[in-house]
Amino acid sequence: MSRVRQPPLVTGISPNEGTSWTKVTIRGENLGTGPADLVGLSICGHNCLLTAEWMSASKIVCRVGPAKDDKGEIIVSTKSGGHGTSTVSFKLLKAEKIGILDQSAVWVDEMNYYDMRTDRYKGISPLSLRPSNPLGIDFDKGKVPLKDLEALFPGVSGEFTSENFSATWYLIENHSVTSFDQLRMAASNLKKQATKKNEGSLAYVKGGLSTFFEAQDALAAIHQRLESDGTERVEGSMTQRLENVLNRASDTADTLFQEVLGRKDKADSTRNALNVLQRFKFLFNLPLNIERNIQKGDYDVVINDYEKAKSLFSNTEVSVFKKVYAEVETRIGALKILLLDKLLETPSTLHDQKRYIRYLSDLHASGDPAWQCISAQHKWILGLMQNCKEEFINYQRVGLGAIALDLEGDPRPSAFSRIRDTAPLNKGGILHTPRHSTWHYETPQQVQFVEKLSDVVIGQLPNFWKLWISYVNGSLFSETGEKSGQVEKSKKNARQRQNDFKKMIEEVTHRLVKLVRGALLPSTLTELELRLFGGWENKTELTGPWLTQVIHIVRIIFEALVALEIPNDLLQVIQDLLLELRHHCLLVTLHHTAEDVKRVAEKEDWVVDNEGITSLPAQFEQCMVQMLQSLKEPMETKPGEVNILQLDQDQASELCVDIIKVFINCLEQLSIKTDRDIDTSRMSVDLASPNLFSGIQEDFCPTLEQRLLIILSNCQYLEKHTFLNLAEHFERHGFTGTEKITRVTVHAVKELDESLFDAYIERKSDPIVGSLEPGIYAGHFDWRDCGTPTGVRNYLKEALVNIITVHAEVFTVSKDLVPRVLSRIIEGVAEEMSRLMQCVSSFSKNGAIQVHTHFQFATLSGKSNGPVVQGFTLFY
Repeated sequence: MSRVRQPPLVTGISPNEGTSWTKVTIRGENLGTGPADLVGLSICGHNCLLTAEWMSASKIVCRVGPAKDDKGEIIVSTKSGGHGTSTVSFKLLKAEKIGILDQSAVWVDEMNYYDMRTDRYKGISPLSLRPSNPLGIDFDKGKVPLKDLEALFPGVSGEFTSENFSATWYLIENHSVTSFDQLRMAASNLKKQATKKNEGSLAYVKGGLSTFFEAQDALAAIHQRLESDGTERVEGSMTQRLENVLNRASDTADTLFQEVLGRKDKADSTRNALNVLQRFKFLFNLPLNIERNIQKGDYDVVINDYEKAKSLFSNTEVSVFKKVYAEVETRIGALKILLLDKLLETPSTLHDQKRYIRYLSDLHASGDPAWQCISAQHKWILGLMQNCKEEFINYQRVGLGAIALDLEGDPRPSAFSRIRDTAPLNKGGILHTPRHSTWHYETPQQVQFVEKLSDVVIGQLPNFWKLWISYVNGSLFSETGEKSGQVEKSKKNARQRQNDFKKMIEEVTHRLVKLVRGALLPSTLTELELRLFGGWENKTELTGPWLTQVIHIVRIIFEALVALEIPNDLLQVIQDLLLELRHHCLLVTLHHTAEDVKRVAEKEDWVVDNEGITSLPAQFEQCMVQMLQSLKEPMETKPGEVNILQLDQDQASELCVDIIKVFINCLEQLSIKTDRDIDTSRMSVDLASPNLFSGIQEDFCPTLEQRLLIILSNCQYLEKHTFLNLAEHFERHGFTGTEKITRVTVHAVKELDESLFDAYIERKSDPIVGSLEPGIYAGHFDWRDCGTPTGVRNYLKEALVNIITVHAEVFTVSKDLVPRVLSRIIEGVAEEMSRLMQCVSSFSKNGAIQVHTHFQFATLSGKSNGPVVQGFTLFY
C-alpha cells in the first residue's frame, strides 16, 4: 500500500518580482516526483505550466506569463499531492507604454517578444502576434466565472496564442450571448482570412495591378524629363539634388534622436553593469560565506549557495569568474573531507550520521559515504568490546581499585544500574539485603566486565542496526520520497552488500559470546581463542548468585537485540551461551550448596525444642530452599530457550542427592565427636523459651549419649518432615526425579538412624544387663537355700533405677524415642534374666516366693511404663 504524499508547498521564488516572461526559480517541498507528476503551475493566477521545467522535488524553473493580477501566490499541483499552497508571493511589474520621444531610464525594445514554443525572442511586432478580434465581430461576454471554465476544461486555455488553445472556451468566454447570425458572420470572416492567407503574395499583386502600372508610368515620365534636361547644371542633376535633400533629412533626424539614442545606450550599459555586479557580488563573496557558514555549522546554506553558483558559473568562459569558481570548488572539496571526517568520527548519534550522509550525497561526494559510516561503526564497536576486556585485564594485573570504564564519555546509565533500578534479582536470602556504598568494589571483575560489555552492545548495536535499515530503505537520503535517484541507488547498494552486513552482525555477536566465555567459561575456548579473548588471572570461581547476575545481563542483551528484529540465526550463538551459562550456574550452585551444608552442620548448638529437634534440620532446609530460590532465574525457561533440567536431569538429581548425603554424613560425624571436640562457644540456651527443656543450663555440653539421642531425633524429623518438604520444593522449581531423590535420601537417613540407635542401646543396655548376674549371686545367694524373702533384692532395684535413668534421659530429649529405646533395653534385660533363670537347677519355696516378689515389684514399679511391664511379663 503506497504512502499518501503531502501536498506541494512553495517556500521561495527567485526573483520575487519582474515583468512578463521573466525566468524564475521556484523552491519548496513535495513539488512532484517527476515531470509527469506536475499537472499545474500558476503565478499570479496565470497558467505557467507550458514553460515549467521540473528539476527536482524541491525545484522548478519556469517563465512568468502575462498575468492579470499585480501580485499573487505561486500554486503547484501534482498528481501525487494534489493542489498545493504557497508561503511567498510574486509581484508582476507592468511594462510602461513609452512614446518615441518620451524620456525613459531604460531602453524599450518595441520589436522583441518572447515565444514560449521556441524558448527564444523573435523580432516580430506584438501587434501581429495577437490580433485584437480574430472573428471580426463585437464581443458579447456573459457572466461565466473563470474558475468554472478552468474546472470544465482542465489543462487548456482560452488564449488563442497558447498551444493548448480551446475554441469552446474562447466562445463561451467572449461570445456566450452572441446571436447565431453574428456567429455565422464570424465564421464567414474566418473563411475570408484563411482564403487570403492561402492566396499568398500573388493575390496582393493581382489586387494592386493598377497601382503598379501607375508607378511604371510615373517612372517613365521622370526618365523622359531627365533626358530633356540635357546637360547638368552647377547644382547638379535632379537626382543629385534629391540625394542632398534626403541626406539633410537624415542629418536632421539624427540630430533629433541623438539624445534619445544616447540615453538608450547609457541605460543598456548601466543595466548590464548592474547585472554583472550583482553576479559578481554573490560569486566573490561566496568563498568567505562558505567558510563562515562551515564554522557556524550551517551546511544547508553552504550547499544551497553552492548549487546556485554551480548553475550560474560552472560553464562560464570569463576568466575572473573561472578563478573565483575554482576557489569555491576548493572550499567545497574541503567541506566534503570535513563532513566525511565527522561522519566517521565516533561516537556519534544516528541523527548526526544521517545528516552528514545527506550532506555528502547533495555534494555528490565520491564513493558510498553511508557504507563507509557502517563499516566505521562496525570497527568501532568491535574495538570498544575488545578495549573493555583489555582494561579489566590490565586492572587485574596492576591491582588498582575497582575499575570504572568511561566508554567515550557516554552519559547513559549502565545496564546493571538499569537492572538494579527496575527489577532486583531473586538470588535467595543472602542478596535481599540492601547494598552498601562499596558494593561496586566487591563485585567480581568478571561480572563488572559483562556489565560494561552489555553497555557497549545495548548502547551501540541498536543504532548500528537502525543505520543499516535506513540504508536499505533509502530513508538516509529522503524521508518524503524525494531524491528518488539516490534512494534507488542506495537500495541497490544495500542489496549488493547484504551478505557483508550479515557478516558484520555475526562478528559482533561472536565477539560478545567469546569475550563472555573467556571471562566465565574459558574451558569452552580453544588455545588461540583464549589468547585473544581470555587472560583472566582470577582463579576464584564465581558463585551461583553472581552467575545468575551474568545470566540476567546476557538475557537483557538478547532481548534488546530481538526487539530490533535481528534474524534469529544471527542470535543463536547468544542462545547457546545462555544455555551453557545456565547449566554451569546450576552445577556451581549445587557444589557450593554442598559446602554450605557442611558449614551449617558445624554450627550445631545442641539446643533442642520440646520435640527433641535442634535448629539443624531447619537450617539445612533453609539452605536448600535458598539454593532453589537462587536457581529460579537460571532454571526459568524463556521463549526459545531449552529446559536445562530436562537436558541433564540425572546429573542434577545426583548432585541433589549428594548434597543431602553430605548433610547425613555431617550428622554422623557429629555423633562420634568426643567431648573435647565440641565447641561450646556457640552454645546458648534461651531460658525464657518454653520449647527448651528445663534441665539445660547456659554452660550445657551434651554427652555422647545425649548427642546420639539428639541426632536420632533429628533423623526422625528429617525422614518425616524435612525430606517431604524438600520434595515439594523440588517439584515446585521444576526438578524431575524427586521420587528418586526422596527414596535414596530416606534410605540413607534410615541407615544412619539404625546405626546411631544401635550405638546408643549398646552404651546403655550393656551395663544394665552385665550387672544382673553379679547382683543375683551377690552374698553367695542360693535359690535352693534362701531365707524367707523380706523384699526385693538390690540387684533388681539397681536395674530398675538404671532403666528409669535411661527413660529420664530419653524423655528429656524426645518423648517419641522413649518406647523405642526402652523396649530394646527391657528386651535385653529380659533375655538376660531368662538366661540366668534357666541356669538355676531348682528353686526352694522361699526362692520361688522371691522370684514372684521380684515380678510383683517390677510390675508395680513399671506400671506407668508399658515397655517395662511387657518385658518383665515376657520374662516371667
